[in-house]
Amino acid sequence: VQLVESGGGMVQPGGSLRLSCAASGFSFSYTIMRWYRQPPGKERELVAQISSTGGSTYYVGSVKGRFTISRDNAKNTVYLQMNSLKPEDTAVYYCNPVGAQSSSWGQGTQVTVSS
Repeated sequence: VQLVESGGGMVQPGGSLRLSCAASGFSFSYTIMRWYRQPPGKERELVAQISSTGGSTYYVGSVKGRFTISRDNAKNTVYLQMNSLKPEDTAVYYCNPVGAQSSSWGQGTQVTVSS
């Protein structure tokens, strides 16, 4: 299993970023996918989830209305569009498959929101 996150960076409050996660080594198109984040000095937390077909999504309350999770099963890639970013969104962001492969993690991508 390989998970490669990208798209992070430094952005001012109110800005946007689009994260990508390229997955391989498992049946991506049949797997529910999640985005997690780990703020500095804090526990990793679930941010968003998307069903295998993309027809169902879930968001933690703090990002609802600002973040959008999506996927392209033809490209084995899951995305996280982040708008109206706040300083409290600063974290390392990870994608993760639900189920048998859930112990697999990538290197993450750093998102820093600061003026």
